[in-house]
Amino acid sequence: MTTNNSWRQLYPFQSRYQTTAGGFRQHYLDEGDGFPLVMLHGNPTWSFMFRDVIQAGKQAGRRCIAPDHLGCGFSDKPQDWPYHLEQHINNLEQLLDQELQLPQMDLLLHDWGGGIGMGYATRHPEKIRRIILMNTAAYLSDDCPKRIVLGRCPFLGAFLVRGLNAFVEMALIMAPAKALSPAVKAGYRFPYQSYRDRIATQRFVQDIPLRPSHPSWETLAEIENRLPLLKDKKIMLCWGEKDFCFNMRFFERWKKEFFPAAEAHSYPTASHYLLEDKPQEIIPLLLDFLQK
Repeated sequence: MTTNNSWRQLYPFQSRYQTTAGGFRQHYLDEGDGFPLVMLHGNPTWSFMFRDVIQAGKQAGRRCIAPDHLGCGFSDKPQDWPYHLEQHINNLEQLLDQELQLPQMDLLLHDWGGGIGMGYATRHPEKIRRIILMNTAAYLSDDCPKRIVLGRCPFLGAFLVRGLNAFVEMALIMAPAKALSPAVKAGYRFPYQSYRDRIATQRFVQDIPLRPSHPSWETLAEIENRLPLLKDKKIMLCWGEKDFCFNMRFFERWKKEFFPAAEAHSYPTASHYLLEDKPQEIIPLLLDFLQK
């Protein structure tokens, strides 16, 4: 019988923390030595998603850094923090520039990690060497599935996402293309066990800017406008084609509109959690791209 702690052997890393400008503890991993690879997760995941990349990256001589955004993973989950894109970027900037003082790095970005990571990258293009974008966006779009829009509703969204943990539970079914093991499911569930724990899960959904009046509209518009600052970087697109959210329209827009020179790979039998679906194929590909 698999217990709720069965996932811990999959995540044998030392927890580290920074104190954010708001006085909250933000959890991050910092494993291995070498040129830094910063990995940024989305919603409703946490640094657990990158566990296999971290293990392989360490063996390949890379320093692997993976924060949990505030409200996620082992980070604090304040109930009255804004949870807007700008604040998440500020926390990342503090971690990378002040806490870790990284002069240069590579980025691996998934889901909301794209907006947060490209927000940082467009502020500091001189610090970025290579970027890997995985089923993500960092530009304005009205392409939002109805099942995600439901989670934005003030009362129904709170009941579904925070009361029933529907976002985490549905993601465990819909985000991977193949069934996850009980231990992996337990890992994704672990940080989100109560109504209070699930604050960021709903706030991320609510922070999708679908109209100009939204608090994060201007932040994302600025990131989009500054994406050309990164066009000369080495960039890889790595996509699960079955993703219902960040579908192939996002992949094509990255490729055609923003980074036509990007190395592009897509997987017909992988979905949103593509690191769960195709780790044996994708992780060597990522590390090879980073080592070139």
